[in-house]
Formats: sequence, C-alpha cells, structure tokens
Amino acid sequence: MPKTEKELAFITDLIHDEWTRRFTELVDKHIDLADSENLAYLKAGTGNHAMQLGEKYGEKTAVFASCENAEVLQIAMDKAVALRSSVDFSQIKFEDDSFDAVLADASFETADDAADLIEEAIRIARVGADVAFFLPSSGSFGEVFSLLWEVVAAEDTGPDAPNVEELITELPTAAELETLAKSLGMVNIQREVVNETFEYENGEAFITSPLVENFLLPRWLRSLDEGGVERVTKALSKLIDDEDGTLSFRFSVKATLVAGEKG
Repeated sequence: MPKTEKELAFITDLIHDEWTRRFTELVDKHIDLADSENLAYLKAGTGNHAMQLGEKYGEKTAVFASCENAEVLQIAMDKAVALRSSVDFSQIKFEDDSFDAVLADASFETADDAADLIEEAIRIARVGADVAFFLPSSGSFGEVFSLLWEVVAAEDTGPDAPNVEELITELPTAAELETLAKSLGMVNIQREVVNETFEYENGEAFITSPLVENFLLPRWLRSLDEGGVERVTKALSKLIDDEDGTLSFRFSVKATLVAGEKG
C-alpha cells in the first residue's frame, strides 16, 4: 500500500544518514560558503544539512531552505525550533538574482526534474554566486539493474514492464551534468564523484529497507500496477538470495557534486 506524504516525510528524515549524507559530505568537503551573506537550499528535505550549514556559517550567512512539501517542511520547522536553528524554512518561490550561494539536492530527481531544479538554482543566484547541485550519475545501481533485467525478462508483466535499459541510460554522466550546467549559464565548473556502497544482509533486507522500498523501487517500477510491483519485488529478492547465497548484497552509487558560479 502506498505511503502517505506524511509517512514519506518521516522516512525522508529516517534515511538521511543512509542516503543524503553520502552527497552532502561532498558539499562539506569541497565547497566553502564562508564569504556568502545568504544561502538558498533547494529541496532541503527535513532540514538536516541546511541546519548543519546554518550552524557552521550562521554568524555571517543567512540560510533560507525551501522544502518539497508541507509534510517535510513541518518536520524541518519543528527541528529548527528544538535545535534553536536560525535557518528559515519555507515553501516560497525565491526571487530572481537573490542569493550569494545556492545548493540543490537532486538526489531523488529524474533527469528532467533535475534539469529543472538546476535551472531554478541558477535563476535565484546572483551573477558570480556559487551554485552547486548533487545527484547520482551514470553507473549507479548497476548491480541492481542487472538483476532487475533478469527478473523483468522472466516475469510476465506485459507492455507495462519496466524498461531497464532506460533506467540505466537516463542517469546522466558526470560530463553530461557539467555540459548541462554550462548550457544553463554556469561557469568555472568543477565536479566531484565518489563511489558509495550500500550493503544489505539479504534480498529481503534490501527490498524492505526504507530507502529502497519507499524511494528507489517506486521510481524503477513506476510503470507497473500494484500487483506487478509486488511480483517483481518478490522475484528480485529471491534472485538476490539465489545469486549471493549467504553473502550480503551490495550495490554502488556514484555520488556526484557539480559546482561553479553563475555567469
């Protein structure tokens, strides 16, 4: 049964360390925002990283975070009150040319939505402002996709069967992300890629993990009805166990950060 937006908001908070942190650590390592008077954070989720940045740079930098929906916004605002954070959380649409720095979390976005988010980040940045975004790039989830390909071929899911080749090719390469950023007006672009490994005890642990069950599988199997999703998911779990036996199952993600300035 699909989760409600409120349930997904709590799960978004739950998977921060497992998923989001893998990307935000790249920001912390490679981007210095100390000279920024204000910072916008797009798709800030439940606010963990935005508040960390607020604590780190808050004396000199005002942090404004835009949340995806009312449910994650409420969690972020409650956290900000509890932690006495100065970060301003909202769902407002920021004005053009308003910020010295802009960060955008595109880690759960489709390729088209990621492009729209990057364009939005550039729109609200001032000329010369730091702009950065992060997401998985090509080569991510390869271990899962190879097994999913076998499952889809074996299961009779009809014309609505997931196109695994499209799932693979829709992930942009790091070079394509740099080209996109350049085409949208960014200059002095740099990119960082780190290979992150996710590990699960067995097939059941994989398909029932909060990250996979609620965010990854729904995206990969979005063309199927509820019965088809259940059938493919069970078959995927079984194939993982058949392939790996008593060994744990691992897949990798190429966590990618693209950073530059608005030209």
